[in-house]
Order: sequence, then structure tokens, then C-alpha cells
Amino acid sequence: MPLQSRSAITAIGSHVPQRILNNEELSAMVDTNDEWIVRRTGISERRIAAEDEFASHLAIAAVRDLLRRYPTSTDDIDGVLVATTTPDNPFPSVASRVQAAFGFKAALAFDLNAACAGFVSALQTANGLILTGMYRKILVIGCETLSKITDYADRSTCILFGDGAGAVLVERSDEGRFLASHAVTDGSGGIHVYASGLSSDWNGQPLEGGGRIVQNGREVYKWALSTVPDGVRSLLRDSGLAAEALDWIVPHSANLRMIEAICERLGMPYERALTSAAEYGNTSAASIPLALDLAVKDGRLAAGQTVALYGFGSGLTQAGLLVRWTL
Repeated sequence: MPLQSRSAITAIGSHVPQRILNNEELSAMVDTNDEWIVRRTGISERRIAAEDEFASHLAIAAVRDLLRRYPTSTDDIDGVLVATTTPDNPFPSVASRVQAAFGFKAALAFDLNAACAGFVSALQTANGLILTGMYRKILVIGCETLSKITDYADRSTCILFGDGAGAVLVERSDEGRFLASHAVTDGSGGIHVYASGLSSDWNGQPLEGGGRIVQNGREVYKWALSTVPDGVRSLLRDSGLAAEALDWIVPHSANLRMIEAICERLGMPYERALTSAAEYGNTSAASIPLALDLAVKDGRLAAGQTVALYGFGSGLTQAGLLVRWTL
């Protein structure tokens, strides 16, 4: 839909754990090899959180990085939204731990779980809060420690997932920079990628994995290719922009081969996709802000460019946002 917006992204930061798990090391853990992983996914390595390192630690470090690179007053930050599927605990929220770490004086704080679409969903939520006129300056963070729920005996999933965090500051702006929004969910497909929790069945069907990630990669791949390109086209249509006006697409970095296929269906060169999977693997809610920050650091992403952010994953859910970049 066309988007009412008075919001702009004014700062960005990121953080990943120190430990690198590359494909060669994985091949010693499970029946796989570097050539097979790169050919199927494009992933070369991923970061793994330490035993005593959790989502809140990564989120706090990403915010510290943001504040170091883009100095700003923290006295008027009035919201903290954290997108994650791997919080330190069911409660309290990771967002409340971020608030405590920085002492934001009067900040709304809550976690949002939309899996790999979570970061974009949190941006959409932040814009809605700013539109009410009651909020002015909101931190939006995507952070995950997926390694803690990954089954390293399952080569179909363990080659994919890694840990990391990215944060942006969303502020009220006289020139709204969020141009169009799209969101859709097909909950009937939730069985195709999940981690079991309090419930161990899905509509009477037993869930597997014992709390670890379980994924039917073939079905997720088919769903993404059949729906994501239309979602991106919807963003362009609602904004009144032609595809040629789009400088970058930033899809969830699930699998680089999937992104290549999505770009092909959009008629867009793969070189116009910003990704983070090769360096960090699939980091779910963190993958899009990590990709953005990689592109900011190397100079590909610049102020005035038009960017389509598009998250998709477990749910099955999608969230897209067309943004005029400001940094």
C-alpha cells in the first residue's frame, strides 16, 4: 500500500560474534564440503555466539556501534523495538535489556517475532508509532543467536544459520522517507519452517527437532520464488516508481541462490542485491540490517538512493518496505 510516512533512518550500527565457523570446519562436523555449500547456498562462513553470549549482548553491541559512528543524544530516544526469534529468555524482553543498558529515560520497549521478516515488520511498526505523533526517535534492532537452536547433525539446516545483530535509528522527519509498505502472511505454511516450543504439535501433527530449527527447504524455496517478486512489484506499483528507479533490493539473506532466482524473476541484475549471507550466513531478523551496514561501510549504499527491503520466512510471512536512503 502507499505509505503515510514521517520517518527516516538516520543512523546504523551492527555487531557479530568473534567466532567464525567456516565451511571447512563444518565439513568435519557433518557430511558436507565447501564446494557443496557454496554451490547450493553461496555461504562461506557464519558467526557463532559464545556459550555465554545471547541476543541482548549482540543487540547492545550493535547499538553501541551505532552511537559511536553517529553521535546523537540518547535522552530523547522514546522507543526500542527488537526483532528476534531467539531472545535470551521468553521474558523479560531483549528490548528491555537494551533499555537498561543505555538508561533511556522514557522508552517504550518490546520484542517482535516475525522471524526473517521481523526487522522490516519492526520498521513498519516504528513508522506507525511515529505517525501517531506520540513518538519521535525509535531504535529498531534485528538480532539473532540461531546457533543456539541449530541442529549440527542436520546438514540441510546447519550449513545455513549464523548469529549477529544490526540496529538503525528511525526518527520523525519533515520529509518522509518510507515510500511504500507491503505485508502478507500464509499461516497454513508455518509447518515448513519452525522450532518447537511449549507446544509439540501442529494441528495434531507431531513437531520434530526438540526445539531446534526444522525446515522443509524445498517448500520454503518454492513459496519464496512464487510470492516475493510479486511483493516487490507491489511496493513499486504503490510508490508509483518504475523498476528502473530502484537502486537496490535488500532481501532477507536466506540463501544467495534463492536471491539470484528472485532477481531473475524480477528482471533485475543480481548485482543490485545487497546481501549478508556469504559473510554471516542466514541470520534471520538480523540479515537485512547486516546487509545494509556492509553496503554503507563499503560505499555502495548512499544518500538519496531508493532501496527495497524485503523480509520473508517462518510464518510463512513477508514484509516489504520501500525506503529513500538518508545516510
